Amino acid sequence: MDVKIESSWKEILKDEFHKSYFQQIVLHLKTERATGATIYPTGSQIFNAFDKTPFDKIKVVILGQDPYHNPQQAMGLSFSVPDGIATPPSLQNIYKELKTDIGLEIPKTGNLIKWAEQGILLLNAVLTVRANEPASHSKIGWMNFTDAVIKKISEEKTGVIFLLWGKFAQDKQVLVDATKHFVLKAAHPSPLSAHNGFFGCKHFSKTNELLTKQGLEPIDWKP
Repeated sequence: MDVKIESSWKEILKDEFHKSYFQQIVLHLKTERATGATIYPTGSQIFNAFDKTPFDKIKVVILGQDPYHNPQQAMGLSFSVPDGIATPPSLQNIYKELKTDIGLEIPKTGNLIKWAEQGILLLNAVLTVRANEPASHSKIGWMNFTDAVIKKISEEKTGVIFLLWGKFAQDKQVLVDATKHFVLKAAHPSPLSAHNGFFGCKHFSKTNELLTKQGLEPIDWKP
């Protein structure tokens, strides 16, 4: 199956694209589109996280759950929205923590593409969603795929910093070899839980400390 994805990922994940679960994902999406369903993000952006952060560039992984399900929000990068779209509540709280942690003024854009280009894989566990129906594609096979992605990163790289926010993301820790990677955990930045340990987690300064200790360029967190 010829999947349009950045070349290093295409090589790393080539076996996954031939597995029956992946073919079922493709069939499911084609069937829904044929019946008139609107699916986010657009087809060309489903693998945007991979296209913007090649495998050899990964320094940090921020794991999200599901793409945004409202019009014009989803762009294939976890927590990110395109320029000109209002910053969603969880991302607003991420920005608040950035200001408290490192003094960054609240950005006017919710577009995190500059993070991705610096080596932050902004990975949602599920890569598509039906319009206005959160978690509508959570059981079509995407988690088999993204679990395989996390395992590949864990197996083939060292020193990657995994930011796991909330129980859903933290349940993925079993896929990460913590003897050769860094795992930072906190509550989810959602307004429902940010006060339970996301605010004050200082994950942004801690990430840069860990990168610097490895002789790597720290992240410029300004979007």
